[in-house]
Amino acid sequence: METRRLWITCTLVAAIAVAIACGKQPAAPASPSAATAASVNAATDGSTLKATAPTLQSPVKGIKLDPGTNLTLVVANATAKFATSTPLSYRFQIFNASGAQVYNSPLVAAGSSGTTSHVVTSVLDGDQTYSWQARVEYNGAFGPWSGRESFIAPVNDGYIKDGELYDPLINGKTVGEIHGPVTFIPGVGVQLLTWDSYISYQLPNTVLEGEYSLLVTNMPANTKGGKQKVMGMAQGYDDFVTNDRRVDVGKRGDPPGMIDWRFLTHDDRIETGGSERVTYPFLKDQLYFYNISWRNNHFQVTINEGGVSGKNIYDYGKNWKGRPYDPNPHVIYVGAPTGRSGSDAATVENTVYRQIWVSSRSRPAFANK
Repeated sequence: METRRLWITCTLVAAIAVAIACGKQPAAPASPSAATAASVNAATDGSTLKATAPTLQSPVKGIKLDPGTNLTLVVANATAKFATSTPLSYRFQIFNASGAQVYNSPLVAAGSSGTTSHVVTSVLDGDQTYSWQARVEYNGAFGPWSGRESFIAPVNDGYIKDGELYDPLINGKTVGEIHGPVTFIPGVGVQLLTWDSYISYQLPNTVLEGEYSLLVTNMPANTKGGKQKVMGMAQGYDDFVTNDRRVDVGKRGDPPGMIDWRFLTHDDRIETGGSERVTYPFLKDQLYFYNISWRNNHFQVTINEGGVSGKNIYDYGKNWKGRPYDPNPHVIYVGAPTGRSGSDAATVENTVYRQIWVSSRSRPAFANK
């Protein structure tokens, strides 16, 4: 009897346990999250992020990029395999013909239109073949690399094309015409040795609206000439001082370091005068970035000390009236030719120039070194 009672008791306990277990419903599976997309377990390809590889769109198939082109890498966006809302970032790498990595980008936020673009800031050797790849990253994890595509880097040793000019001047040559004695300093630029030294360029097409910029050094405040000029433009090669499309930016030696400029068009003439002519203590061993722009009937002169991204020391301009600036032919000057005012109103002697840029487009990164 006792044995039968024990057996009945055990059976009831087991039944109750089963009933309780069956009464508990399993929790609903959680929706995929960013943690799902990133895994500490590497895949066979080494990736630790559960995402697809981006698709390379441009440049591809060994295309040769046009001179002056900003190298922009474009991919079709990748996707996280589980967490579609994961904020993926992109990394781009470039390799030379020998397979050595020459560029590794910072992380680039994904584009919103299904593609992501990255403008390469490193200067590549012109007319050389490179390959590139891309992948996505998130929170320290990374997806698989894409396949590689190739391209030929744009020529960057100087060109004149349509309404655009680029002349690095650091490679021992120029695409312009040299006047007077000069010396090329490898990797540094060209030194204009006298008042009568300058370089001229004739553009095939007029730049109605655009900019002209350059880098100059070895230019102290106190130089010998009274009305010396850093840069200029004109219509053709008539006397520079009387040219009816004359543009010039001066750094006078008397008084030392005085900045002045003038801009002549069809219908107007604007220039600095009186208190508008400020002075600055230019230093011989400093690098100065000069930029002039003419857009929307406004002419502006900007000077930075220390290079393109250096401290701004001058930023002044004026509006003009009437028709646009339209020299034909459009001639660019580094330094300035001697006009009827004489040699001491021409080039600042012994200045060293590099990275000349003229275009309707903004100055590219490859012209800034």
